[in-house]
Amino acid sequence: MAGRLGLLLHIAAKHLLVRRRQTMVAVSGVAVGVGFFLAVSALMVGSQSDFVKTLIDAAPHIIVSDELRSPQPQPGRRVYGEGAVALRGYKVRNEVRGIKDWQRILREVDAIPGAIGSPSLSGAVTLRLGGREEALGIVGIDPAIEARVTTIGDKLRSGRLIDLERTQGGIIVSEELAQRLGLSMGDIVSATSARGASRSLRIVALFKKGQAQLGAGQGYMLLREAQSLLGRPFVINRIGVKLADPYQADAVAKRIEARHAYKAESWQERSADFLGLLLTRNVIMYTVVSAILLVASFGIYTAVSNSVADKRRDIAILRSIGFSQGDLQLIFVMEGLALAVIGVIAGWLLGFALMAVLGSLEFPIRGEIQHIPLDRSSRQYLIAAAASLTAGIVAAWLPARKSARVDPVDILRGAV
Repeated sequence: MAGRLGLLLHIAAKHLLVRRRQTMVAVSGVAVGVGFFLAVSALMVGSQSDFVKTLIDAAPHIIVSDELRSPQPQPGRRVYGEGAVALRGYKVRNEVRGIKDWQRILREVDAIPGAIGSPSLSGAVTLRLGGREEALGIVGIDPAIEARVTTIGDKLRSGRLIDLERTQGGIIVSEELAQRLGLSMGDIVSATSARGASRSLRIVALFKKGQAQLGAGQGYMLLREAQSLLGRPFVINRIGVKLADPYQADAVAKRIEARHAYKAESWQERSADFLGLLLTRNVIMYTVVSAILLVASFGIYTAVSNSVADKRRDIAILRSIGFSQGDLQLIFVMEGLALAVIGVIAGWLLGFALMAVLGSLEFPIRGEIQHIPLDRSSRQYLIAAAASLTAGIVAAWLPARKSARVDPVDILRGAV
């Protein structure tokens, strides 16, 4: 059996070597298709991975807030909701904002392997300096914990997150806000909350410009100082959760919300629109690159089809000496597979070169040199190879079926 297969492979190789020009054209088509498939998919998947990583790292994987996804009904509605009673003039009971029993939620979060929770309190103050006023949303945090949950520390132009602990009344603001108020590192500004409490704050760090996820109108303070300024001692209204596996965020968020009723949003839920756009983009991308590979497979189809047409007399001779229809079909399928394999290897080299060129490009963005994110994983090479080999086998099999229709008697008699 091995000897027969080797003979068939030898015949297929001879066919390809005889038609060198057509063989090179077919191989080149597959190589170009695979090469550009690798370049395009590496570019698209790499940019997507970088974008998703930015979404994951920019904020906690889960945010538990003091909101209720389905607020409890008012007492009057709950008691008389099903009765024929009209309620007028009653005073609506307002819930006190803030997460109740938040220490227990934090303990449950910290009990999850690899997870950590960071409590915070957000509110609004008015900054005053030299007759100018500027509204600022402040977030009170524990710097040591927040640095493990988010990447805020990496977004600072100057100063450090831990400086909030070391400086009484320290605050971190954006460079844009500092420029508008004429502030710089170490300057003091007056802040007044909605409850009328005022205190002086010192600039201990500045966020880089262009940090859209942080917001130019947002600042960070020490949690206990924010609680004091906002008049809400021992109160928090948000818990940020970071998980060891960010893709488990949706399931964990649902468990937290089901247990404590507070709204728990995963990063997938917060970015659902963006993720939907990425899915649409992936469909378009793989459709385009698959079309490139499909067009490349026509070169294999043409080469094998011409080989079948040119070797009709050889086919008749092989049939007459005992080769079966399956053997003859296998010869031409081997030709197509050989063209695909050689084209894939050449395409890998071309794709590697194209990715090297794309990866070397530099773009100055916000004063920093950045490179195009590329996905160079072996997964892309395997996908390109599998798609090309499948297309090559199918493209070779279609004309190979014609070899089974050849009547050796008619050909040898010169009827055809």
